[in-house]
Amino acid sequence: MSRTHARSAVITAAVLAALAAAGSASAHVEVEADDARALSQNVTLSFAAESESASAGITKLQVVLPKGLAPGDVTYKEGPKGWKFTAGDDGYTVAGPAVPAGEDAEYAVTVRQLPDAKSLAFKTLQSYSDGRIDRWIELEKSADGHGHGSSAPVLTLKTAAPGAEAVSPSAEPTTPAPTTPAPASSAAADTAPAATADDKSDDEGGTSAALPITLAIVVIALSGGAWWWFKRRSNATSA
Repeated sequence: MSRTHARSAVITAAVLAALAAAGSASAHVEVEADDARALSQNVTLSFAAESESASAGITKLQVVLPKGLAPGDVTYKEGPKGWKFTAGDDGYTVAGPAVPAGEDAEYAVTVRQLPDAKSLAFKTLQSYSDGRIDRWIELEKSADGHGHGSSAPVLTLKTAAPGAEAVSPSAEPTTPAPTTPAPASSAAADTAPAATADDKSDDEGGTSAALPITLAIVVIALSGGAWWWFKRRSNATSA
């Protein structure tokens, strides 16, 4: 009987260990979206990070964004009470007061536009109030096609809708480069004063030439009048 009891105890312990291992392996971070389609705009991504601790609560989720998504394209929508969103160089962090021990941490973000890809992996570091960190960062799959216990959450995307196009990436407004005046305009500006000066010179030249002619006419007229007056006076004297 003692051997039977011992054997039963060993089997029970093995089963419990197997169940614990299975529970640990099944824990993960999930991501889903209502419109999981390439090039879709203003898409809400919902994340659920399962807890693996019965004594400590989740306090932080640090995410590395996949290629095609920039931190500036992601905005925080909702999450656990008191949690805040902080953008980083290659991703973002959502953190705050620890959720109750054993409970999952769920939050949502809005993405400006999903990239033109087949799938997106969001590598995640999951921190607990006792200092524990779960690393959901693996991208490889096991031989049976299932992800490992530490697989990163992956969002599978449908093909982009017909006519969908990538919007311009987020960027600061650029100042237009200063333009250089066209050579023709510069030449016209440079020659305009000269043309005005030439016109003025022509006017003055015309006035100077007209004055001697006018004087000559006056002199001739006066001379003619004087000759006529002198001739008439001479005739009168002779009579």
